[in-house]
Amino acid sequence: MSKITVSLIKADVGGWPGHCSVHPALIERAEEVLNEAKASGAIMDFRVLACGDDLELIMSHDRGVDDAEIHGLAWQAFEMATSVAKGLKLYGAGQDMLCDAFCGNIRGMGPGVAEMEFTERGAEPLVAFMMDKTEPGAFNLPIYKIFADPFNTAGLVIDPSIHHGFIFEVWDVLEHKKVLMSSPEEMYDILALIGAKSRYVIKRVFPKPGKLPADEPAAVISTEKLYQTAGTYVGKDDPVALVRCQSGLPALGEVLEPFALGHLVSGWMRGSHNGPLLPCGFDYAHPTRFDGPPRVVAAGFQICNGMLNDPVDLFADIAFDLTRMRVLEIADYMRAHGPFEPHRLPMEDMEYTTLPHVTKKLADRFQTAGS
Repeated sequence: MSKITVSLIKADVGGWPGHCSVHPALIERAEEVLNEAKASGAIMDFRVLACGDDLELIMSHDRGVDDAEIHGLAWQAFEMATSVAKGLKLYGAGQDMLCDAFCGNIRGMGPGVAEMEFTERGAEPLVAFMMDKTEPGAFNLPIYKIFADPFNTAGLVIDPSIHHGFIFEVWDVLEHKKVLMSSPEEMYDILALIGAKSRYVIKRVFPKPGKLPADEPAAVISTEKLYQTAGTYVGKDDPVALVRCQSGLPALGEVLEPFALGHLVSGWMRGSHNGPLLPCGFDYAHPTRFDGPPRVVAAGFQICNGMLNDPVDLFADIAFDLTRMRVLEIADYMRAHGPFEPHRLPMEDMEYTTLPHVTKKLADRFQTAGS
């Protein structure tokens, strides 16, 4: 059976208003571009969604990952949407479009990318996670719990098809290196890295040899860091992820369960604060309180012959209501700290925000301290 590819590519091309939402006209323009591509056969299917101020393109095709035509199509959709954003005088129009022209691959040009190529199974559930007001490391905890924590994923204990664990591909985003690590054998070593979520991020998770092809990922996360491309702070990275479920992989409920915590992530206002991650339905993915708290939405697809079909709004479930209430209480507590850590990020992380422009003017006033 031939393989299919699912590409989830996102960009902030204009906020409505501020950093809150995506204007419907931007979604409509992107849909027009992708409709033409579907009619021409360039892609099989697509959906255009939004999380916060990020425009999210989900495309299925048979061209593999890092395909120039698919990436060029996404770039074109973002360019057209940016043109609309500028016409509407939306905030930060084209914010994530950090290069003047497409050069064959959208990676490193501003937008975030999560792509996976795999052989479609008899039933192929897939979850597209989209976050706003945070960084790629925000996925470290939930992805680890999905694929390595038996207290989260019962299948790791009772399902023979996943009992032997998974392979984690971890990236050092500062040194631009990666390492493959095996769970459960290297569980503690994996945690030693990914607990430092600003530097070490999970990029992919692979099944071990068995029921599924070991070279086809079970999960993939965008790891693009905007400040590394732009050379200065232009906004948070707002990562995305694709996670396959069931039949030799964690069940759908096990994939969603880690988000019931509302764990602390970096980002929020001006990309400079720690706060709880709020899982919500798409109708509530419009962060306004202190530009937050950070949000995550989940679109569930049942892929059929490459067609995505209509997504299920997975976090709209009332079972996450208590999580949301807890997140709001934590948000109150964190906000009460104002400009103090741990609400504000530590200085080493603030180096990539706008704070250095403030502290630079004080540099010459410091004197050697006496006893």
